[in-house]
Amino acid sequence: MLKNFNWEENPELNITPLVDIMLVLLAILMVTAPVITYQEEIVLPQGSKVSRVAEDSKIEIRIDLKRNIYLNSDIFTFDSFPDGFNVFANAYDKNTQVYIRADKNLKYDDVIYILKIAKQSGFSRVSLVTDG
Repeated sequence: MLKNFNWEENPELNITPLVDIMLVLLAILMVTAPVITYQEEIVLPQGSKVSRVAEDSKIEIRIDLKRNIYLNSDIFTFDSFPDGFNVFANAYDKNTQVYIRADKNLKYDDVIYILKIAKQSGFSRVSLVTDG
């Protein structure tokens, strides 16, 4: 019986169907895994509903095309702005945000001048506001 068996033959295992099935199962798992959600019953601690975070105060400086500078209800000329802003800035904390809104047709030097005055007054959070 053993005389007829050829020891030189190598039987090959066909793994193609196994790989096909595994890829289909992997695709099913990838589609269904994000849909599966677990819901745990948890009890959240009670917090205070009374206290709210106070909105940070801010200073808004607006500059129109005629180089008029609006600070709250005050209007300054370009030459009187540094002194007026220093007096105005004494009432605010130096961590207050300062927003500068300038007309897009102004010269770059004019906007940078206002930015420099705000920085020299001690404010560290000065931003230029754009549209969009």
